[in-house]
Amino acid sequence: MKNKSVYKRALALAVPIMIQNGITNAVGLVDHIMVGSLGTEAMTAVSIIGQLLFVYTLAIFGGISGPGIYSAQFHGSGNTEGVRAATRMKALICLFCTAAGITLLLTCENLLISLYLHGESADIDPVLTSEYAKSYLHIMLLGLPALAASQVYSSSLRETGDSIKPMASGIVSVCTDIIFNYLLIYGNFGFPKLGVQGAAIATVIARYLELIVLVAWSHLRKDKHPFIKGLWSTIKIPANIRRKMLTKGIPIFINEFMWAAGLAALTQCYSTRGLAVVAGINISNVICNLLNVVFVALGHSVGILIGQSLGAGKFDTARKESFSLTCFSGIICVGLSLILIALSGYFPYLYDTTDEVRSLASSFIVVSALYFPVQGILNTLYFTIRSGGKTLITFIFDSVFTWTVTIPLADVLCFCTGLQIIVIYAIVQSADIIKIIIGSAMIKKGVWISNIAEEFDQNAK
Repeated sequence: MKNKSVYKRALALAVPIMIQNGITNAVGLVDHIMVGSLGTEAMTAVSIIGQLLFVYTLAIFGGISGPGIYSAQFHGSGNTEGVRAATRMKALICLFCTAAGITLLLTCENLLISLYLHGESADIDPVLTSEYAKSYLHIMLLGLPALAASQVYSSSLRETGDSIKPMASGIVSVCTDIIFNYLLIYGNFGFPKLGVQGAAIATVIARYLELIVLVAWSHLRKDKHPFIKGLWSTIKIPANIRRKMLTKGIPIFINEFMWAAGLAALTQCYSTRGLAVVAGINISNVICNLLNVVFVALGHSVGILIGQSLGAGKFDTARKESFSLTCFSGIICVGLSLILIALSGYFPYLYDTTDEVRSLASSFIVVSALYFPVQGILNTLYFTIRSGGKTLITFIFDSVFTWTVTIPLADVLCFCTGLQIIVIYAIVQSADIIKIIIGSAMIKKGVWISNIAEEFDQNAK
């Protein structure tokens, strides 16, 4: 590896994100095991709502990503006022997404939950699963405003080079979540035994505490983060930058929303093979999500570093960094694959569930592990292309591909063939190899290289 400095810079940004997300997912794992001890119905209900809330979370992520591209490049060019405008734009987008998300989930809860309960299983009660899911959802919705506000602050801090504060506030959050899960799920130390509802209450408390710590700490260190000074003195955003952010951001928002919805649709498609399949995929996702924080964090750092290089006009540096970091991510993911395969035979036995669910979970883990390098490379390619503001390309590259290739492929295999679900799962995963070929070609041609911060400065003159 020739360019050691870029690896150090990438890891300096990525490691705190890995730690924060790793701890969060580890707590999610503990939560999942705790809820799983209440029965397969409770575990499946939480996984269904988790799938629906995942769509909201990625809608938030997509919504703030457009302004985030500008924020990273503005920071690279020394434009502090531009970073403030980007942060305000994020807040307005999150307000809209949260209001729309809560309204949709409340009005369509029966329909959305029922989509995952068509499969048959002798050991899982769909009616009880639905009841658990509704009670869990109603409480979890209370935490969405805190989740959105935390994303506004943490994303801007990372884009300006500080991933420590988001990590620290995340650690406070997950520790709180663990404690209140233990107290409220089982009713320990005199607290009421609330089961699934207790798990939701613990998460909501943790999210608001995370927000308080993050906001207070950020505003106390205005000297380190100049964009915080006067951040909320106005919510006005210059018309030209607002227009440009929306132009770049809308394709990302639609992409993340449609991609997350695509994953939910895939799970719903798999669920037609039985509720045991939903439970098995859910267990697999828990352990896979614990490890994929590594390449997800690397992807975020790649987007920030390359965005800063582009904003500073260092195009050759950005091109070299993109190739180096893509290879770096792929190599790391090979190691993660080996770890997952080693755990596949043991992890499902942490759950109090049926042998059928455990067997399916082990198989799903192995298949997911084999495709980890593919996902790691794809993640880096995606953030590289997006760092230059080519959001329409990423939209076609990501969600359009999911809905025109991946989902139709899964539908045909699930409804028109007698193939085992594991075989179907593996074939669907392999479709992403096509995206690597397309993405690598675009990176090589350099169609993503662009200094959008300079374009804005010129228009502002």
